[in-house]
Amino acid sequence: GYPARPDSTALDACTFAVQPGEVVALVGPSGAGKTTVLQLLLRFYDPDQGRLTLDGLDLKELDPHALRNAVGVVPQETALFAETALANIRYGRPDASDEEVKDAARAADAHRFIEALPQGYDCQLGEKGARLSGGQRQRIAIARAIAAAPDLIIADEPTSALDVSIQAQILDLLADLKQEKRLTMLFISHDLAVVRQVADRVAVMRQ
Repeated sequence: GYPARPDSTALDACTFAVQPGEVVALVGPSGAGKTTVLQLLLRFYDPDQGRLTLDGLDLKELDPHALRNAVGVVPQETALFAETALANIRYGRPDASDEEVKDAARAADAHRFIEALPQGYDCQLGEKGARLSGGQRQRIAIARAIAAAPDLIIADEPTSALDVSIQAQILDLLADLKQEKRLTMLFISHDLAVVRQVADRVAVMRQ
């Protein structure tokens, strides 16, 4: 339960496991607890009871900074900075080499449109990525998560802000990445039709 709501639980008897190389989708209506799982995994909160583990280690035993380096997040609304494409992708891992950043961009199908920008990877993307389309911004977010080389990627409603045609492209990309890189991913969504395209298993959360 959240400190501001001590008399109610956000999650109750919620138990599941994600195996290495597996994509598990959490599906359910707003308020079902999907985002709470994400916040617990990143240790913005600790559970009142029970435990969360990564590779068998209780998250409470891990340094929060080290934990967050092990988890990449592809959010619904991508936070891009008035910086270069290179810097925006490298934000996920500051010590990544230029070639590692470009490899991540290739995996996220972002390399071609970045290269086509006026200064390529050195092009300033503008405030909140104003020079890019919604689909391009989301590909940058995926590249950033891949560049961080995390143990787990959390995709939190990654296509809900995109129109249907771009949404399909991003889902195809995630499905390809699952096959090529054997990513371990937790895919959070309210839309069962969306997650069926990328998930190995679907966990439905309600009440």
